[in-house]
Amino acid sequence: MIATELIASTLAQSSVLAAEPTGINTEGVVTFFASNIAPILLAVLGVIFIGRASRGEISKVLTSSAIAIVGLAFIAGAATLFFVGDYLIDLIFQ
Repeated sequence: MIATELIASTLAQSSVLAAEPTGINTEGVVTFFASNIAPILLAVLGVIFIGRASRGEISKVLTSSAIAIVGLAFIAGAATLFFVGDYLIDLIFQ
C-alpha cells in the first residue's frame, strides 16, 4: 500500500515536471556577465598592466592594451553588424 502511494506520488511529480519545460534565460545570463564578470576581468587586466608597467615592460603593456582595444572593437563591430542586419531584413521584408 505504501509502495503504491509512493510510486503514484513520484509519477505525479514527474508528470508535473515534464509538463512544464523551462528554458535558459539567455538575456539574464548576458546581463549578468556584462554587469558582473566583465568589470572584474577588466580590473584584473588593469592590475596586470600596472604591474608590468611598474617593472618597466612598457612595450608589453602597450602591445597588450592594443590587442585588448582591437578585441573590444571587434566585439562592438559584431554587435553593430547584428543590428544592421536586423534593420536590413526588416527593410527588405516589410
